[in-house]
Amino acid sequence: MKTESRGREFRSIWFLLLGFCVAAAGVLILCINFSAALPDTIGRKLTEEEKTEVIGNNSSLIDYIYLSPNADFPRGSEIRKITIHHMAGDLALEDLGETFSRRDRRASSNYAIDTKGRVALYVEEENRAWTSSSRENDDQAVTIEVANDELGGDWHVSEEAYEALLDLVVDICSRNGIDQLRFTGDADGNLTIHKMFSDETECPGPYLEERMEEISDEVNKRLKDSP
Repeated sequence: MKTESRGREFRSIWFLLLGFCVAAAGVLILCINFSAALPDTIGRKLTEEEKTEVIGNNSSLIDYIYLSPNADFPRGSEIRKITIHHMAGDLALEDLGETFSRRDRRASSNYAIDTKGRVALYVEEENRAWTSSSRENDDQAVTIEVANDELGGDWHVSEEAYEALLDLVVDICSRNGIDQLRFTGDADGNLTIHKMFSDETECPGPYLEERMEEISDEVNKRLKDSP
């Protein structure tokens, strides 16, 4: 009886080990397939020629590029919206890029703007960034993270960052056929904010949220006045 019991125990352990090996092999295959599907510009320093090509397909206002693997390639819908976020901190573009480069972070944005008004690209516009707690929104939106020069409170942003935000939004709208921005205070508008899609955040903070209509009005004015 003891021999038979030990035999059953051995077979159980063997089947458990076999199941673990099969599961591990499946995860490895998925990881390999995922890596193979990523563009070869992801997660590394680009050559000057590559930078020129990437900028040509996105905004000419870009100062820094480090492309994140945390995205869908390509996005699932055409670009119809802009979604504005804040960093909840005064991060350098390079530091935010390093954060977005980590796959365990599972977050990214298309663009970011630092307190000096410099613009970074982390996910090309043709791809969906993982930013707004809503796949449906991010499939349609170009997402922008803006640095804060004040921590807490109203989460203020610098004048340089605010002006760069206006310039970037005008540029995105112009190139993607968005003739007019509409901030409706809910997800139905084509200018949205993160907190519309999550009860767990106040992003982009009071300072930017209170200026959404001002942003849409100024962007629309510039779009109307541009050739």
